[in-house]
Amino acid sequence: DISLTEVNSFSPSMPISPSSMINQYKFEDEPELRDLFITVDDPESHITAIETFITYRVVTKTSRGEFDSSEYEVRRRYQDFLWLKSKLEEAHPTLIIPPLPEKFIMKGMVERFSDEFIETRRKALHKFLNRIADHPTLTFNEDFKIFLTAQAWELSSHKKQGPGLLSRMGQTVRAVASSVRGGVKNRPEMFTEMNDYMETFSQKINVLDKIAHRIYKEEREYFNEMKEYGPIHTLWSASEEDIADSLKGVASCIDKCCKATEKRMAGLSENLMPILHEYVLYSEILMGVLKRRDQIQGELDSRVDALANKKTEKDLFSEEIGKLEDKVECANNALKADWDRWKKNMQCDMRSTFTNVAENNLCYYEECLATWESFLASQTVDLHVEEDSEDRP
Repeated sequence: DISLTEVNSFSPSMPISPSSMINQYKFEDEPELRDLFITVDDPESHITAIETFITYRVVTKTSRGEFDSSEYEVRRRYQDFLWLKSKLEEAHPTLIIPPLPEKFIMKGMVERFSDEFIETRRKALHKFLNRIADHPTLTFNEDFKIFLTAQAWELSSHKKQGPGLLSRMGQTVRAVASSVRGGVKNRPEMFTEMNDYMETFSQKINVLDKIAHRIYKEEREYFNEMKEYGPIHTLWSASEEDIADSLKGVASCIDKCCKATEKRMAGLSENLMPILHEYVLYSEILMGVLKRRDQIQGELDSRVDALANKKTEKDLFSEEIGKLEDKVECANNALKADWDRWKKNMQCDMRSTFTNVAENNLCYYEECLATWESFLASQTVDLHVEEDSEDRP
């Protein structure tokens, strides 16, 4: 290995101890350091005669040579993020494009345009852009660069240069025709396994998402009841002089447990639920990617069948089939590489998320248990003191 040979050389600037050599060798194997940093923050509300919408500040810092400056600051609204996602899907139909949060939040969680809703969306948009920035292919997409750097009027002008209506209609017709033809005859086994995996994954992640929402709802109901339960004991203590201190102690314990429950709820809403729902959206995206791969394969299969039935124009068909074979191979290779990358990230995210939830639950129960144990210990001491005083003559 050249890098190891270079490390072995007696260069004054290069350490030659065995441990240093190993560290340097590992460093050569690691991916390059990040050169693109994106932050989404500072949401602003805009009210016009037609609509109300939110814009977010997108700050980009980079050391890449293809950028004219090292720092950019632009404002983008949700529709701009949707445009970027559609352009990425159009340019890379068999790559896994990160999901965007839905336009409307799930009913019963938070109100649209509330501070909580805006903050939840801001975090999701921040993650969306940074997942693209970390992707080995999407990060170099020209539309992504324009999204990060163009001022509002420049972006609006660029959007108008997209494919025309007839072109979009043609793509839609081809997609529908491909789906009507039925299953793909020559689909490689690997993509059949991917499809089966995603069907199972989709079912399970949707169940987990529903369970998480149910747990959060039950936790909120419990929290609301606890908030009323503590003050009741405080009021009760005013009318029960003999046990006033004990009742105040119970009220204090309930108040501490109430705060711990609120903290636990925040952990669920900020850490668990967004990740689960993101992968619900990912499951839909991946099923779409697999369908688009099948459409490309289906187009090749139909041309091969047409060539078998044609006695004339064989040269023309052969050339078209050659191009389609290259297109299918590119699509397959892109999806294979992205599939491995996505699966690794998904497993890392799930492991981290559920580990955090478990740790938060342990802290919650330990805190509540310590609160009540401390209170009960104090009551036991008071009881012994009272008994000793009663035994004295």
